[in-house]
Amino acid sequence: MSEMQYIQLFFVWLLSIIAVRAILTRKKNKNRRTPPSPPALPIIGHLHLISKVPHQSFHKLSKHYGPIMQLFLGSKRCIVTSSPNIAKEFLKTNETFFSNRFANAAVQQIEYGSKGFVFAPYGDYWKFVKKLCMSELLGKRTLDQFLPLMQQESLRFLKLLQKIGEAGNAVDVGGELLTLTNNIIARMAISKTCSENDSEVEEIREMLKDILELGGTFNVSDFIWVCKNLDLQGIHKRLKVAMERFDIMLERAIREHQEKRKVKGEGAHDRDILDILLEKLEDKSYEITLTRENIKAFIMDMFIAGTDTSAITMEWALAELINNPHIMEKARQEIDSVTENSRLIQEPDLPKLPYLHAILKETLRIHPTVPLIVKEASESCVVYGYDIPAKTILFVDLWSMGKDPKLWENPLEFKPERFMSEGNKFDFKGQNLQYMPFGTGRRACPGASLALQAVPTNLAAMIQCFYWKVSGDGTVNMEEKPALTLPRAHPLMCVPIPRFKSIPSN
Repeated sequence: MSEMQYIQLFFVWLLSIIAVRAILTRKKNKNRRTPPSPPALPIIGHLHLISKVPHQSFHKLSKHYGPIMQLFLGSKRCIVTSSPNIAKEFLKTNETFFSNRFANAAVQQIEYGSKGFVFAPYGDYWKFVKKLCMSELLGKRTLDQFLPLMQQESLRFLKLLQKIGEAGNAVDVGGELLTLTNNIIARMAISKTCSENDSEVEEIREMLKDILELGGTFNVSDFIWVCKNLDLQGIHKRLKVAMERFDIMLERAIREHQEKRKVKGEGAHDRDILDILLEKLEDKSYEITLTRENIKAFIMDMFIAGTDTSAITMEWALAELINNPHIMEKARQEIDSVTENSRLIQEPDLPKLPYLHAILKETLRIHPTVPLIVKEASESCVVYGYDIPAKTILFVDLWSMGKDPKLWENPLEFKPERFMSEGNKFDFKGQNLQYMPFGTGRRACPGASLALQAVPTNLAAMIQCFYWKVSGDGTVNMEEKPALTLPRAHPLMCVPIPRFKSIPSN
């Protein structure tokens, strides 16, 4: 046969398979009650309706098809909801069916095959690690132990901004915030500090940036079934290189920690998260035995969940405050009243700063760090009167909820006062499903306590210590960028003009 005949036969075979699958799907769905859905195309389903920023596309579609709709992203069946009442049916009433997170191929690669905590399948291992997180790894006693190092990194950050501001130069706020959070997590997780090894901590930051961008890139192989085993965009190849570098760094850290434990003995030195995990690895009395890959995947979880998300939240908050100077000034007055304008704001002051907390809540309403809660049905079920097959992907659209005029008065207005009214029931725990920036239920973010220490403290210090000047008309562009989280599309470039002179020297 000629080459052209082979090509023709391939397309005949492909079209035949598509036709057969379409017939079988129609028969299967004939008596199934499903949510409203836009017209779909062969093979790609509704992918042609989804932009590079999926939550924005879901928001537009929901205006036409309602607060619950069915989409096919290639061969993947998805349910999208932007209603708190419907979300409750999935996340509360039927939580047992939706306790697994959906992990695409890139996430599987990043998570050492879902062997960490964030994307681990719901079961005995996940329960064991969650208990470990709450009691030891991210418990109050551990976080209190790490408070001095958080303060040291915050001072390093503020003094850097002061130096830049005194020179009259602009700074990439997001970049420096990412360095700050990266340094905090590196010290908490594996005891790496800038003073010890600048190049290695910077390398971690660059690796994480690559990993997050690749993990958040739309990959044809995840959704088009005929491309399942193909790496058409080279994502897996590039991710493999980044992960190999990260793995080498983690292996080196593990060996160093094991050597220190041999020399100094267990408990004879300040423990970090890796020390605690290595103790569990060596202890065979537990019902669940950790592996080296479990430990590396958990450290990866800490870097992914604890660096980018916190930095992005602070950057969005500062951008909103720059665009709303009267809110910035009100927050500054609150901070000055607590400190009497004589000392730097500290973590113990946070309970006295209700307006600052309202600013943070309002930031997370408009700019949820993770705009979509993504789950996967573990088995077939009926939810809200609809038949939901196993393996259906659930998207709970937090971004749309935060902009729904039925839920919020003037939702596009940045108004922290909406969280200051009497009887306000919106907290960070996700009890009110209208507002759940850290998720809700058994798979809510385990690092929320850490974030709620680091983020408001550093945001308050940035407000207290500097005036923020931007070029042009003084307003900040608020465009979003596609990624696993919700970063800004454009760097926030500002001149930090010092206003508070008493930043401690150490």
